[in-house]
Amino acid sequence: MTSPADPPNGAGASGPGLKLLAVTACPTGIAHTYMAAEKLAQAAESLGHSMKVETQGSIGAENVLSDNDVIEADGIIIAADKDVDRTRFVGKRVLVVGVADGIHRPQRLIEQVLDAPVYEGDGSGAGRGASGAAASGGGGSGGSKGRSVTYKALMNGVSYMIPFVVVGGLLIAVSLALGGDTTSKGIVIPDDSFWKTVNDIGSIGFELMVPALSGYIAYAIADRPALVPGMVGGWIAAHGELYDSEAGAGFIGAIVTGFLAGYLVLWIKRVKVPKFVQPIMPIIVIPIVATSALGLFFIYVLGEPISWVFEQLTDWLGGLTGTSAAVLGIILGLMIAFDMGGPVNKTAFLFGAGLVSKNPEVMGACAAAIPVPPLGQGLATLLRRRMFDDQERETGLAALFMGFFGITEGAIPFAAARPARVIPANMAGGAVAGAIAGVASVEDNVPHGGPIVAVLGAVGGVPMFFVAVVVGTAVTALVTIGLMSVGGGAVGSGAAVDSGAAAGGADAVAGVGAVGAAVGGSSGAASGAAEPVLAGVGGGERAGEASGAAAARKAVASQGVAAAETGETGEVEAAPEGQVLSGYLTEQTVKERLAADGKDAAIREMAELLATTGKVADAEELVRAAFAREDQGTTGLGEEIAIPHAKTDAVTAPVVGFARSPEGIEWGAPDGTKARLVFMIAVPEADAGDEHLRILALLSRKLMAEEFRERLLGAGDVEGILGVLGEIE
Repeated sequence: MTSPADPPNGAGASGPGLKLLAVTACPTGIAHTYMAAEKLAQAAESLGHSMKVETQGSIGAENVLSDNDVIEADGIIIAADKDVDRTRFVGKRVLVVGVADGIHRPQRLIEQVLDAPVYEGDGSGAGRGASGAAASGGGGSGGSKGRSVTYKALMNGVSYMIPFVVVGGLLIAVSLALGGDTTSKGIVIPDDSFWKTVNDIGSIGFELMVPALSGYIAYAIADRPALVPGMVGGWIAAHGELYDSEAGAGFIGAIVTGFLAGYLVLWIKRVKVPKFVQPIMPIIVIPIVATSALGLFFIYVLGEPISWVFEQLTDWLGGLTGTSAAVLGIILGLMIAFDMGGPVNKTAFLFGAGLVSKNPEVMGACAAAIPVPPLGQGLATLLRRRMFDDQERETGLAALFMGFFGITEGAIPFAAARPARVIPANMAGGAVAGAIAGVASVEDNVPHGGPIVAVLGAVGGVPMFFVAVVVGTAVTALVTIGLMSVGGGAVGSGAAVDSGAAAGGADAVAGVGAVGAAVGGSSGAASGAAEPVLAGVGGGERAGEASGAAAARKAVASQGVAAAETGETGEVEAAPEGQVLSGYLTEQTVKERLAADGKDAAIREMAELLATTGKVADAEELVRAAFAREDQGTTGLGEEIAIPHAKTDAVTAPVVGFARSPEGIEWGAPDGTKARLVFMIAVPEADAGDEHLRILALLSRKLMAEEFRERLLGAGDVEGILGVLGEIE
């Protein structure tokens, strides 16, 4: 009997050949992590080598490699699509590939590991960025070399930026609501007020938002030496006064500085230096040189064009004041929604603010467009929840709140994650809102925007103001959903996955052209490099989760499962006869043969099977939740296996079902095989943490054994099937 903390079969087993180590990890979920571990352990055993595999899944690092393991190792394989700390492997041959290579080419990786370069640390030429941007020694396919580094770096920055946006935005919004006064200068909080202090704290969070985005993009590309130049570069991008611009470069500038810092540090790392200099390279030389070079480059090279663009836009807008109100409203709406706090947005806002006393209709158009991006993105997460992961849905709620208070930056996390879809949608909604407000001669007498200004009595023409905001918000939400659907945001086949969701089938292609978009100043990110993205079956969890080597394990109270907080393996009580997987899978939830011949029909049939247990309160909602998970990316794992799963309160307790399809069902698996073995896992939201991941881990490990799969397919009846499945425990 094993628990999810046990090493894969064969991991760490002694053998007459090499002593090898491996680390497997995928950015979302857990199944691919354990599938790669199992395959590598099996391949090593078949070749006569010993191998210990450390898995870094969503429930933490397990079977952690010790210092003695590393000292004695002949070679180390890192099969991962997320950052793995390699500092402990200095002086060892390290082969870095994607997690898919660990699943599909384990023997080849073992054969190549002795030809891999020796990892010499951050300051060496042999070492690559911690993100695993390149596969050492040519291991794996060409697709795994440089695998999705652009996309992963961008999403790393976005994931770290989101808390700053939410905390800063909500604190500012609350302070404005409870302590703000409407004045000719906008909504002002008295200096001696408690709410002014709250507002200042929120403002600090907002100011750190852009440096965090830039810094963690750089960190994902080139590890810790790139963090300082990335953050300092982001700060410079956000503060236009450093390069004589009234508006900073905003989040687009931060994306540019993040990638520049990351690749600059990688380039510096390749410079050959004397051995006595190498120890200080990552902590002194690289950060100082990269920070200075990037800062000076941005201020003296990029800063001047940004300032020039700001001035030209201001002059251009000044020449439009005598034109059609609708045309001016459209232009202002487009500008407000384009970069959400960047130079284009600031140009339109300052232009409107400067005319408040003379022509409040101009500010009225701006005020109507300002809340549209965050309100529209928040509405999109409510209308099509299955297109967004848990973190994005939570960010969407915060964006709705920020939008009400006129904080356009609430939409930045969505725009940074998928610029080619979100920015055009924001601009469409902003243009509509600005046009309606302009035609209706809506007035705003304070330099602020959002519904809050109407609530506080600063708007003339309140009904049409709200019409403009509501229609613009609806346009943004619908266009976002439409572009995500067309571009792969919701994919039933699992062949592609939205670039923001970062969850789904192996080798899914997501277009990411953030650098090109930022430099070009347009929303044409779709023209950027198409990056293959491998994400795990868990879906929805961000890449940064559970990346550490924590030894402690959470206690799993359900069904008598207990794990010690010291990191020791928990013991699982044996399930009663006729029940497996801690009693979650029983005779009731086993079906010898599926009648369905398609994926959707199979999911419905499996949901009906689970409903017979009485643990499903709403079968249709369970089906919707399972479909939503499939829309993030296929749960077809390959090897003729599919594990659809759902986290939903439509079930009252964890339940697992199993059925066979002798002919196989097309499930969009990465290896092209049809699913003949179908498991369905359903857990309540409250149990969605360790428990469903534990079940996934157990299944994915055991199902990697071909002999086990053959016996499962060949079992004669339900009793025989349960007998085979009972080995999983």
